[in-house]
Amino acid sequence: MSKSRYKFKHLTNVNQTGFALVMLLVFSSIFVVLLVAASGYVVSQAKVTNAKIRDQKALEIAEAGITYYRWHLAHVTDDFTDGTGEPGPYVHEYYDINGNLIGEYSLNIIPPESGSTVVTIESTGYLIDFPKTKRTIALQLGNPSFSSFAVVANDEMRFGTGTEIWGPVHSNDGIRFDGYAHNIISSTRDQYNDPDHGGGDEFGVHTHISPVDPQPPAAVPSRPDVFGAGRLFPVAPIDFNGITTDLADLKARAIDNGIYLGASGAQGYHIHFNPDDTVDITRVTSQSSCSYRWWFWWFAYSDIWSIGNESAFTYESQSSIGLPMPTNYIIFVEDDVWVDGQVDGQRVTLIAAREPLASGDATIVVNNDLEYINYDGTDAIGLIAQTDISVGFFSEDNLRIDASVIAQNGRVGRYYYPNRSGYTQSPAGCASYVYRDTLTLFGSLASNDRYGFAYTDGTGYLFRNLNFDSNLFYAPPPNFPTVGEYAIISWEEK
Repeated sequence: MSKSRYKFKHLTNVNQTGFALVMLLVFSSIFVVLLVAASGYVVSQAKVTNAKIRDQKALEIAEAGITYYRWHLAHVTDDFTDGTGEPGPYVHEYYDINGNLIGEYSLNIIPPESGSTVVTIESTGYLIDFPKTKRTIALQLGNPSFSSFAVVANDEMRFGTGTEIWGPVHSNDGIRFDGYAHNIISSTRDQYNDPDHGGGDEFGVHTHISPVDPQPPAAVPSRPDVFGAGRLFPVAPIDFNGITTDLADLKARAIDNGIYLGASGAQGYHIHFNPDDTVDITRVTSQSSCSYRWWFWWFAYSDIWSIGNESAFTYESQSSIGLPMPTNYIIFVEDDVWVDGQVDGQRVTLIAAREPLASGDATIVVNNDLEYINYDGTDAIGLIAQTDISVGFFSEDNLRIDASVIAQNGRVGRYYYPNRSGYTQSPAGCASYVYRDTLTLFGSLASNDRYGFAYTDGTGYLFRNLNFDSNLFYAPPPNFPTVGEYAIISWEEK
């Protein structure tokens, strides 16, 4: 091999070796760059993952705060200061399943506004090691009251043909419904013996609108032509006995900042609401009467519940006429009460209850219009009677009652007055009052016993309109009795 050829071959080998080294360095550099980039990505993703884990854990801690305060309200329904009596926020420690302190939640409780049962719970959760990572949840809860139902009863109920109901209806006994319901009709009973119909037991909520419901244990038909939103049974009962506790609380509130009236020493009191935020209160000294003669004997209608004579009196050094409405709008009367008038921008609760509160027998009577001026939820009237919410004998032919009414141990309705128009009467023609035309209730009705404003012989009110005031669902009259636990209205993360 010649020397020149050897040199060329040697140079070629050297060049190839150098090229390989260069390529090795290039690929090594690329690999290192990729490795560094991959490592950075892994580290970055790890940081993102850890941040997400911390963020999720903060949310779980915030939810724990919500769960805690829901539990708290279930046991103390009107405590909005976390048991401290002091303004918030209220900070609680949060431990993991191993008992290690890992975070805290801070609670801000926004109590219900006047005339509402809606409370807002704001819970902010965070980890001890990462206090800047925070999640906040806002939960709105509403405590339904007796005014949440168009009609609620502790007895059997029957709604006749032509009845149209817009709000929820519930009975702790059975319901026969032959009208049309826009909302849920519910009963605590799975089945019961309908007293208005012979034969065997029927569904807790049933209808006799053709085709008549089958009897248990047959499948329950849907019947959307009657139950527009459906029917539910059996469901949990509504506690009427618990109202006694509410009466004690309402009495204390009336004594402190409301109007409290003891026994009248007469027939009871007449309370007339004025739209200028005042109230007229008189003492009823006698009731009206209506008598009829049969042969030589005179008989008087019983349970007239109509005012004959009344007089003003002095209440806390001032006239009982034109009294300013109390600051808490609670009026508690330990006697029977006649009520009427108008409210304009007021939300008031009137209670008639005698001691002992668990077994007293005070009644509220509405013979003349009791009305709102505003129907947007601004105005509200609550009537609570130990026994009956009644319409008396000398009542308006077209009577309107704007109120949420509760008859704790009695019934909402009108007494039965038989027709005696064929007899001589005193005052003349008074027996015509056994027949009335139209009664309209706008609000809600709660009755321990079976309610009713009309009778099968045509006496009472010919037309009865029960209109549910949906504004009252979570905004009842002041301190109106509630019927259950707080329910979730809304949930959002802030």
